[in-house]
Amino acid sequence: MSSNVRGQRFVLGLYAALVTVAGVAGFLTGTFVSGLSPPRFLFLIPFPATPLGFAAYGALTIALVLGVPLVLVVFVSARIDDDAARGQ
Repeated sequence: MSSNVRGQRFVLGLYAALVTVAGVAGFLTGTFVSGLSPPRFLFLIPFPATPLGFAAYGALTIALVLGVPLVLVVFVSARIDDDAARGQ
C-alpha cells in the first residue's frame, strides 16, 4: 500500500474522529448544562435545545468547518499533480 493511500486514510479517520468528538461534546453539553438557548446552524437552521440537537449541531458545524478546507486541499493538490504530470 502506498504512503499516499495511508495518508489519505489517516486524514479521513482523523476527520471522522473529530466530527464524532464534536457530536459527543454537543450531546454532553445538552445533557448537563441547563438553560441553553437553541443553536442555529449557519445562523439559519434552528436545532432543538436537546442533547440530540446539540450533538447534531456540533457534528455538522465541525464537519463543515473542517470539511470545506479539506475538500479544497484535495482539489488543489490534484490540480498540482495534474500540472506536474503534464510538465507545466
